[in-house]
Amino acid sequence: MTQSTTRTSSVPPLPPPKERRRLREAKAMTEKQVAEALGVTQATVRSWETGRTSPQGRRREAYARLLEGYAAELDEKKRAKRKRRSKSPETAATARPVAKTEAAGTAAPAPAPAPAPSRKKPLNRRPVRTVQADSRSRQNAQRRKEKAAALAGAAAAEAAKLTPAQAFDELYAYASPALVRQTYLLTGRRTLAQESVERAFHLAWHRWPEVAVDRDPAGWVRGAAYDYATSPWHRFRRAHRHPDPPNGERAGRALRKALLDLPPVYRRTLLLYDGLGLDLPETAAETEATTPAAANRLLHAREAVAERLPDLADAHVLHERLRELTETVSAPAVASAPAVRVSSERRAKFWTRAAIAVTVLIIGATAFTVVTAPRQYEPTPAPGQRVGGVPAPMGPQKLSRQDLNLRAKLRDVPMNGPERLVPRIP
Repeated sequence: MTQSTTRTSSVPPLPPPKERRRLREAKAMTEKQVAEALGVTQATVRSWETGRTSPQGRRREAYARLLEGYAAELDEKKRAKRKRRSKSPETAATARPVAKTEAAGTAAPAPAPAPAPSRKKPLNRRPVRTVQADSRSRQNAQRRKEKAAALAGAAAAEAAKLTPAQAFDELYAYASPALVRQTYLLTGRRTLAQESVERAFHLAWHRWPEVAVDRDPAGWVRGAAYDYATSPWHRFRRAHRHPDPPNGERAGRALRKALLDLPPVYRRTLLLYDGLGLDLPETAAETEATTPAAANRLLHAREAVAERLPDLADAHVLHERLRELTETVSAPAVASAPAVRVSSERRAKFWTRAAIAVTVLIIGATAFTVVTAPRQYEPTPAPGQRVGGVPAPMGPQKLSRQDLNLRAKLRDVPMNGPERLVPRIP
């Protein structure tokens, strides 16, 4: 018992799925390389990074130690960069004359005044905005996210005092209205948007122990809602074959139409990055793609929107318009949180009973087969074979064609013979 406890305590904790992906990409490692190092498939590593599955046993320990090594190497690189910055050439050049002056016992001369910054206006050139430049310009947004995460941690500590139903109701009241608007922009169908959000919260309540400890519960529900909304099976439903007509909303109608003309993958990437303000790694993780693939999708989506709407060629303007659209577009109202919880429980009960019924049916069919099956082996009779040297049967048998012809001839011949050969009817 003591050895197992010691071993468990020595194993480093496994970071959240998004942190796993960030560490791998920061180390410039591909999913295939990590899979080969752990002895698993590339699809398994992808499912670990998206949070669909979690490693167990020795694989969990090996994966945790591998990520811990990546984190340690990244920390060492950060420390080395800080040391190089602290020992910059300007600092060293300033420190040397000061040290010589103190050794000579004289007063240090006043440093020369720094040259005044040039007031020359820069050239009026339009900067070329790329995905990397946008990521750098969002450092302040990332800092705000970190502060919000800290506040969310404090809120989570307070939410720990709530019951699961109360915590779910708060999450539903906070995230459901925005999710319905976002899903409506993603699909263009109000009924499908409402259905997708409700199904996502059904799944969240069914798996609440997992969702409650997630770093971003709203993001977990958003991923489930987007996956259900963009499922290709909806095209076979008559009510969802075509998007809904605009309901008197003139603001943003052209942008919504341009979004619906994009492929679903491009549309989702553009909505997550420019509409919700997620960074590129988070967008790639939620769309289950690599970071370069997500960047290419984003650039192609921006180019397609710029071709239709030249006013939105600037990425910053497009970001502002999409953000306003996600906050102002009208969407159908969703059901109440208790109704969603009751519906989720009823759905879980139905599928549980259906699974039990199918299992009982399979068991009954198997038992019937076992009871009615033959107890012993009965060999099949061998096929018949022709035996030679046996005399022809003398009894009545089927006449051949030659016998039939002879009988017919004999029946015809007596009519021309003597009368005694002709039978008479008494």
